[in-house]
Amino acid sequence: MPNPLLVAENLTKDYGSFRALAGLNLTIAAGEVVGLLGPNGSGKSTALRSLLGFLKPTLGRASIGGFDCWAEGVEARKQVAYLPGELRLYDTMTGRRLVIFLGKLRGEVPGSEVDMLAKKLDIDIDRPLTHMSSGMKRKVALLTVLLPKVPLIILDEPTNTLDPTMRDELLEQLRSAKARGQAVLFSSHVLQEVEAVCDRVLILRRGELVHIQEMSELREGRAVSARILGTPPGSGPGGEALPTDAIVEGQLNLTYRGALPALLDWLAKQSLTDLKIEPQGLTPIYRRFHG
Repeated sequence: MPNPLLVAENLTKDYGSFRALAGLNLTIAAGEVVGLLGPNGSGKSTALRSLLGFLKPTLGRASIGGFDCWAEGVEARKQVAYLPGELRLYDTMTGRRLVIFLGKLRGEVPGSEVDMLAKKLDIDIDRPLTHMSSGMKRKVALLTVLLPKVPLIILDEPTNTLDPTMRDELLEQLRSAKARGQAVLFSSHVLQEVEAVCDRVLILRRGELVHIQEMSELREGRAVSARILGTPPGSGPGGEALPTDAIVEGQLNLTYRGALPALLDWLAKQSLTDLKIEPQGLTPIYRRFHG
């Protein structure tokens, strides 16, 4: 990867005898969207805070735009717009005043794009934050992250408290950021969100990076499920032997990679009911590590 924007090398964080993050190695390039997956306690927030220089690593290092995230934290964070998982906003301000205040700290004065994006997110940004619900406050916080013209956007559980329509709008905004050449790194519990926008997905378990999934490879696969009537087939769509667990008590569950006509031709020769074909998805991979 030429000139990666973000680099983590053996990034490790201990709290006494507890290792919250263990030897994370990661690179992210401009225009790339990367997702962090894992349950609570898997190390997602620790990883993000270490990359931002909020936590001093026990071992290893990280850099953003060539600046060390701990030793040169101010310069590194100038490259980033960050949404934390737990918000702390200036409730005495209106949404507009907050956006302008934070923009000026960066040396930017937001213009008409504030109202355009506020309309898309359905926010009354002239209302005081103290009169807003938690979902509205999160949308105002998203404004402050999506507006800056920075190389990297980091989001910790960004869709918490958002309704389904606003979740879809946020994912569309992340696609737009990617199209502008910005990199995005975000953590989530929701597999469908990660599948929709990510180029790569990292799965964490107890602080360790246990799997990296290239989404382009995954999108080539299809999950096939159906009820098999009569004698099970002796081979798969490509003539290969079926996995031993592909058919259990008449239920077919198969992951297929290849040309769709070959799959449909094979299925047409079987006696099937309740056929379903869908993108492979992250669920079986995630369950391999988290049950």
